Amino acid sequence: MQEADEALALQVLGWILTDEPRAERLLGMTGLTPAVLRESLGQRATLAAILGFLTAHEPDLVACADALDIEPEALAAAARRLEGDERIDA
Repeated sequence: MQEADEALALQVLGWILTDEPRAERLLGMTGLTPAVLRESLGQRATLAAILGFLTAHEPDLVACADALDIEPEALAAAARRLEGDERIDA
């Protein structure tokens, strides 16, 4: 499941980066720089931060879910799993 969640986080990042203001908000809220983001894309903490950013703003969550043809709840569950909440197995 972790690999699927990580792949989903990368898809979400691609969606985030299609909108410059949203991308800038991601960097500002996570404290990542473009260089650090690129270098850390394989790290669970970075991928969790990407999904956490998305789930913290419901309009983006819903819009991204629609764009990726996935339920918003599935994105939120992936975020919780990557953040280390082992109680979530859906």
